[in-house]
Amino acid sequence: MRKIIAFLLVFALCMTTGAFEILAQDGDAAADAGGLQILKKYFIEGGWIFMSFVLVCLILGLAFCIERIITLNIATTNTDKLMAQIDENLKSGNVNGAMEVCKSTQGPTASILYEGLRNAGKGPEAVEKAIVSYGSVQMGLLEKGLVWISLFIAIAPMLGFMGTVIGMIGAFEKIASVGELSPAVVADGIKVALLTTVFGLITAIILQVFYNYIVSKIDSIVNKMEDASITLVDVMAKNNVFK
Repeated sequence: MRKIIAFLLVFALCMTTGAFEILAQDGDAAADAGGLQILKKYFIEGGWIFMSFVLVCLILGLAFCIERIITLNIATTNTDKLMAQIDENLKSGNVNGAMEVCKSTQGPTASILYEGLRNAGKGPEAVEKAIVSYGSVQMGLLEKGLVWISLFIAIAPMLGFMGTVIGMIGAFEKIASVGELSPAVVADGIKVALLTTVFGLITAIILQVFYNYIVSKIDSIVNKMEDASITLVDVMAKNNVFK
């Protein structure tokens, strides 16, 4: 997973750098860039050194989000098909065959069912206990990385608000040095303040959308895990696996 995050981070940085290089060109190339040119303009006007921290939050947050989405899509299992195969093996008394089906299937649901089948000889209580214990482990693996996404969602607007404060401080310093209050004097400072806030909020909104999608995906997988676990115990009891 670390390799995937590292690859996505490098890719994002390369894409960002490449976009800025295109935007830096003169003539028709810069005109064709359109909205990206405007984006770069506001990014620099917001204080590119400080705004880079917001950009890093966006890149890292997206890297974690993409990694989670890929992992969760791989972890998604067709539980109906899996349970049908397990039921078919248990009908013939082939517990080992049912375990092999689980071993050959990707995803946390198959892993939990495997642990339940592995404890079939110890009775239904042992099966349920094994499913609950191993289910907690799989839940932790599914939620891996969410804490970092939450961190970047919280930090991005904070950095934006910090830029707002810094911009306002700069504006008041100019007022103090000039000795008069006029729109021209404070315009730059206020512009920096507003731009940093906007970029911070945009970053947080983008990551929040991905975060909610990931959480809903995890909830869907967990619900399927719970349904499959209950079904497994019923199927084992129906086929007289418990003796």
